[in-house]
Amino acid sequence: MGRKSENTGFVCEFCQAEVYPLVSGSYRNHCPRCLYSKHVDESPGDRASECGGLMTPVGVRRKRGKGFQILHRCQECGLVRANRIAEDPNQPDDFSVILRIMTEEF
Repeated sequence: MGRKSENTGFVCEFCQAEVYPLVSGSYRNHCPRCLYSKHVDESPGDRASECGGLMTPVGVRRKRGKGFQILHRCQECGLVRANRIAEDPNQPDDFSVILRIMTEEF
């Protein structure tokens, strides 16, 4: 599956927001409004996971070379995965939600 076919819009299963594809050459894997994601990958981008659970935003970290990342925990299997914060001028991640999860206990 190529990057272009991965970079599609979707409707968030948690808050039902319409999520648009990124225009930066990357692809969006979480909702910019509530920051929820979905467990669809075994390895980043492969769409091979059969779990399909919602992934709750549980923390934020900064990683050298990757910038700020949202930590997500799968509600079904418990997997924790990091995803870059989307800096899209058309539909940026909601920084009030990012700040809230930064102050919660992981």
